[in-house]
Amino acid sequence: MRANGDVLTAAPRDMWLHRTGCVVTICAPRWLSRSLLLPPMAIPYRITGGHSRRSPLPLSTARALLAAVVTGVVLSIICVLSLTDSLSYLGFQPRSLDKRESSRKYLYWGARIDCPGKHCGSCAGLGHQESSLRCALEEALFLDRIFVMPSRMCLSSVHNTKGTLDSSNATSDQRWGTSSSAMESLYDIDLISKNVPVILDNPKSWYGIVSRSTKLGEGDVAHVQGVSRDELKDNPLYSDALLINRTASPLAWFMECKDRTKRSSVMLPYTFLPTMPARKLRDAANEMKEILGDYDAIHVRRGDLLKNRKDRFGVERSLHPHLDRDTRPEFIKKRIARWIPKGRTLFIASNERTPGFFAPLSDRYKLAYSSNFSSILKPVIENNYQLFMVERLIMQGARTFVKTMKEFDNDLALCDDPKKNTKVWEEPVYT
Repeated sequence: MRANGDVLTAAPRDMWLHRTGCVVTICAPRWLSRSLLLPPMAIPYRITGGHSRRSPLPLSTARALLAAVVTGVVLSIICVLSLTDSLSYLGFQPRSLDKRESSRKYLYWGARIDCPGKHCGSCAGLGHQESSLRCALEEALFLDRIFVMPSRMCLSSVHNTKGTLDSSNATSDQRWGTSSSAMESLYDIDLISKNVPVILDNPKSWYGIVSRSTKLGEGDVAHVQGVSRDELKDNPLYSDALLINRTASPLAWFMECKDRTKRSSVMLPYTFLPTMPARKLRDAANEMKEILGDYDAIHVRRGDLLKNRKDRFGVERSLHPHLDRDTRPEFIKKRIARWIPKGRTLFIASNERTPGFFAPLSDRYKLAYSSNFSSILKPVIENNYQLFMVERLIMQGARTFVKTMKEFDNDLALCDDPKKNTKVWEEPVYT
């Protein structure tokens, strides 16, 4: 740490901290003023001035005590600044590190989201998997445990066309490897850990935890299924265990949080994971937002939701009878006119693949798409999950955001059909 007037700047490579009991000592380079390194007990009782040989004047007890306090405060500040700078230099964020260090017990739900279960092989979409992941994170937060997060997320072929093996001879592990994405490429683990302490299930530290729990005996690993989180917290049989290994509902992980309708049970909001993308994705979104300036946004989900089937009489039926009509340009224009004035910049995020599909909106709005920012996105986007996570950040930053269908009562939406699958097939409406 160099002294420059009244400003202290850190030099992490030249300074190291050593802890001995409760005392922190500093080993500093030669160029650091020795006057800053005097420990509180090394404050001299006499002060000499210049080169005079006269006997030094004794300090009063009050002045000596004040000098000791001031020196102690200065050393404390130096220690804190040095520790923070050293951690930052090494790539650690002190807050997230402390959060994980505060707990030494772990919660494990499995190596893959929603596995074992009906979605283990088929792979659900991003929103579905985020709901399951949020449920597991909530339980870790409730139990004050470190959550051991799966190191990869499955990429659904319905929502992603990249990274799919064509070879029918590929093993399940090979197919999983190419149809999944590293969790760190999707989410900022350190950012999540500021709220819920998290480690991934691939580091050596995790395998060390498993080995340790095995050596300590079966009592240190609690295998649970169908046990409420309240019991996990209150029953010493579970609360004292080093590791809780939960087998979640085979329907989906988020079924363990089926009481989310009760406000008191919701510990993490729906928007938690959507605000936690990896830094490179956040940086790309911020750069795009700067270019867009003051803008509005709409999310037009069509492709995967426009699933019709014929009944036994040959009549077309749909789970969302108004969706196809309400997400066409002519209807979108009428719908959003009340919320978004003419002449505004309109960012459109959609899975519609027909070229020029939204062109009719250009006579009223200045249209923008992710494809307009290929120079920003191409270096960082590897799959459609990452692309949607960036688009989601763009939509969250819009002055006015219109969703495809409502998720909450106050949402603006293009279509009034319920988003939740009602399993009622109706005739599509186009008028």
